[in-house]
Amino acid sequence: MGVVLGMIFIVNIVNLFLLRGVLNREMEETKVVQRRRTMKKYGALLITGLMVFSFAFSIEKEKKIYVAYHINPHSPTIDGRLDDPIWQKGEWEAGFIQRKPYEGQAPSQKTAFKILYDDKHIYIAIRAFDTEPQKIERRMSRRDDFEGDWVGIEIDSYYDQRTAFCFSVNAAGVKADQVISDDGENEDPNWDPIWYVKTDADEEGWTAEMRIPLSQLRYGNRVSQVWGLQLTRMLFRKEETSHWQFIPRDSSGWVSQFGRLEGIENIKAQRQVELYPYTVANVQTFQNEAGNPFATGRLSQLMGGLDGKIGVTSDLTLDFTVNPDFGQVEADPSEVNLTAFETYFEEKRPFFIEGRNILNFRLMLGDGDFSSDNLFYTRRIGGRPHHSPSASEDKYMDVPQNTSILGAFKLTGKTKNGLSIGVIESVTATERADISFLGQLRQETVEPFTNYFGLRLQKDYNRGNTLIGAMVTATNRNIEDSHLDILHSAAYTGGMDFYHTWKDRAYFIQGNTVFSHVRGSKEAILETQISPLRYFQRPDADHVTLDPNRTSLSGFGGTLVAGKLGGGSLKYIGGFTFRSPGLELNDMGYLRDADKIMQFIWAGYNIYEPFSIFRNFNFNFNQWMGWDFSGERIFAGGNFGVYGQFKNYYTFSVSINRNDESLAKSLLRGGSSLRWPGRWAPSFNFETDSRKKLRFHAGGYSSFIDQGNSKYMSCQAGLSYTPNSALSVAILPSYDVNKQELQYVETGSVENENKYIFGRIDQKTLAVTLRFNISLTPDLSIQFYGQPFVSAGNYTEFKHITDSRAQNYRDRYHTFMDEEISFDENTGVYNIDENKDGTPDYSFDDPNFNFLQFRSNLVVRWEYRPGSVLFLVWSQGRTDVLSNGDFSFGNDLRNLFDTHPHNVFLIKFSYGFQL
Repeated sequence: MGVVLGMIFIVNIVNLFLLRGVLNREMEETKVVQRRRTMKKYGALLITGLMVFSFAFSIEKEKKIYVAYHINPHSPTIDGRLDDPIWQKGEWEAGFIQRKPYEGQAPSQKTAFKILYDDKHIYIAIRAFDTEPQKIERRMSRRDDFEGDWVGIEIDSYYDQRTAFCFSVNAAGVKADQVISDDGENEDPNWDPIWYVKTDADEEGWTAEMRIPLSQLRYGNRVSQVWGLQLTRMLFRKEETSHWQFIPRDSSGWVSQFGRLEGIENIKAQRQVELYPYTVANVQTFQNEAGNPFATGRLSQLMGGLDGKIGVTSDLTLDFTVNPDFGQVEADPSEVNLTAFETYFEEKRPFFIEGRNILNFRLMLGDGDFSSDNLFYTRRIGGRPHHSPSASEDKYMDVPQNTSILGAFKLTGKTKNGLSIGVIESVTATERADISFLGQLRQETVEPFTNYFGLRLQKDYNRGNTLIGAMVTATNRNIEDSHLDILHSAAYTGGMDFYHTWKDRAYFIQGNTVFSHVRGSKEAILETQISPLRYFQRPDADHVTLDPNRTSLSGFGGTLVAGKLGGGSLKYIGGFTFRSPGLELNDMGYLRDADKIMQFIWAGYNIYEPFSIFRNFNFNFNQWMGWDFSGERIFAGGNFGVYGQFKNYYTFSVSINRNDESLAKSLLRGGSSLRWPGRWAPSFNFETDSRKKLRFHAGGYSSFIDQGNSKYMSCQAGLSYTPNSALSVAILPSYDVNKQELQYVETGSVENENKYIFGRIDQKTLAVTLRFNISLTPDLSIQFYGQPFVSAGNYTEFKHITDSRAQNYRDRYHTFMDEEISFDENTGVYNIDENKDGTPDYSFDDPNFNFLQFRSNLVVRWEYRPGSVLFLVWSQGRTDVLSNGDFSFGNDLRNLFDTHPHNVFLIKFSYGFQL
């Protein structure tokens, strides 16, 4: 195993040196080389200056210290009662301070804790005193998803003042665990270590007793350990949080503000070898189709695989998976995407979620269009195959829905010198579609054998106040079929980033720069140039050139941001970000759009203390403006928002966006940019008291353009009910109305002239998400998710673009008159006769649609021993597509449930071995 991993690592290092050679050959101009050398020299001076500046202004606040007590060989029985004689050793620590709602005041109820340790474990006892024990809220749920009263401990065992391992439990005994990174900016609840906890209650309140194996923590090889420490208590009925180490709410950091845990001496690096072999039995039932050899109505499979975790050192962990199965993971929500861009979906597969903070390289902060851009988008690995075989009436096909992952490993951790390391290597299989044509069977490759590699490094300096990092990725495909020449044979990306903060981390500056280089056939690079991200073929884009003979393409991008995020109620940031026209990250990362430069400013003011009718209140302001790489302004806008929580625990938010007139390069799908009117977009959200058993929330969003008759409205609501500690039910309906005067339909052609066809769309979408959870014990739960989804789009008033940049909105298009357009009901085709000579000049299919879909899954999860899980899963999917365009939820729902379902019944059994 080690030899194989070593060979893979060496191969990818060789790839990186080859990439370096390619880039060097492309840097032909001496001025560019000299400029980069100058930037490196001044960059080094800048970093040095920032570090000196940081030392001058970093003043560490007074921190509490708790000294752990060593026990050996006796250890307490974990039952939650705290009656074991061993708990008479050590000191009880109290002195918790309220953080919310009344910052700095004494909490309503007292909390105390004690920490012991031996050579292999840490033991924590927490007593949550309560003068009204009958009001303690005990709610049963699945791991990492609890409510009610809870307590937790956070341990910064690296003592890097940026990373913490969190272990929490609620009064019902449900545990939660997560890794916090970037000094509190990122939280990963999908980290599931093996540890033990029980709770109990008495007339004084409730208690929690924990045993955490040292093998689940990461720490340096030192004689005396000094770790960061924080303990938290949530008093649910008052929504009150209190902490052992007080951290003001205007602090810009979290982990860096922890107290210290001392007294842990002479502990050795713990050997961690965890193996989780599993078996999956899968039965599918679906509609039987006469003559189709792939639609027999039933399919059975039996497979197995292996997950594992190996502690390479006390601070580096190797995770691996062989032939993974994610059949128990919830499906993505339904959607109808009428844009030219790919939808970003959140990762849900456990292997790729855990530890992703170390492999993360986001190009941009925030939650706008740029916020998802990343050098590593895990959904690329094992995604849908890129090629779809052509269909015909006499052809039957069985096309894989996802690419099989043969194996993957991650090496993640942080050394005692402050170096974070993240390495991922994954191999996906060659995927083939089975095709039956006139009784003859054959196969057609839809995805080539592919290797994905990523390396992320980040080094801490100056007690975590300064970070410098880099990341590289490499995607290599073994393309043997000519119809797959549209894919890149090789794709490389890389980047460098830095972060610096000063004055007790109240102020910060951070930046990154990235590059990309893709190689492939002429067809592949041509596809890259004309993709929606860049559209080099646009006739009004003089700053880019479409070259059909290229076999490679390179690009770059970056971000620089500075601001104040702590030290008071006022916070602000400002900066800029850019993506060159040739930047391409989508082989292993995610890029929404290229050829853009954006400047932005954000400011917010927080009132933390309760006043008048509010528990807390804040408002913020945003401003942005963007250009393409020719220097032409393409968008501008701003936003103002308000958020508040009332003293009755109800919350609300209101915002209004203003977008100025813009130039949209993608709306004509390769034609000239279209001048798009400015628009106003207000939104609101309201939620009742989240502590109550019956909860309600509602929200809405709308958008109205300045010219024309286009608007978009969306409303959502939700009703959640928790009748008892074990059951919760939620219904979440949403309804969207999309009325756009200019919705792209198709590009026609007359005498080598492109005709960009648009129509007025009246689209209505209704979705209802249903969830219920039954938690019988902290380790046994039943969850159901279901969503009927109906969307109908009706097109009228067809038109073609005449002058996409005309100042007058109505001059940008021509609406077809009755004598210019006709519809053939037999073929479902619109014929266009622009010169009115009786002969159609071009035609297009009826774009009306009714998309109906139902997705659901029922999951029984039983963790019958720590690390060993049994899943019972029933998933059902129904999909139907019609073309009348008429929205009728009742009729569409009946049509949907008249559609034959595709059922998947799955049993997954895993057993954990801790060696």
